[in-house]
This record gives sequence, C-alpha cells and structure tokens, in this order.
Amino acid sequence: MKLKWVDSLEIALALLEAHPEVEPSQVRFTQLRDWVLALEDFDDDPSHSGERILEAIQMAWIEEYDD
Repeated sequence: MKLKWVDSLEIALALLEAHPEVEPSQVRFTQLRDWVLALEDFDDDPSHSGERILEAIQMAWIEEYDD
C-alpha cells in the first residue's frame, strides 16, 4: 500500500517501526517531513505537506509511541 500525506496513522506506524528509539514529541517538523519522504511506502507530492498534516502525523506517532 502506498502512503499519502493523509494517511497519518499508517505513516505514524511506519515511523515507529523505522525509528523506535526516537521520542516523537522531540522531532521537529523539518526532520519529520524528511523521514516521511524517506519511507519506502510513501508516494505523494512532497509539496503537499504542511504544518497541519505534519502535526497530525506527529500526534498519531505520539499516541502509538505511548501505547
């Protein structure tokens, strides 16, 4: 399944798997964007990311990290 910017939960799970040692609340949006773009299954226009989308991804990642 190819990931798009709107797939915040799926992206969060992929980031948790790729970076299990990272505390997601400490990640800056610039780094988060780079990591999302580097995900093997990610396939969307890089210019479509924005603060709201990155915030949704980070919040989902924090929730999954805390579980």
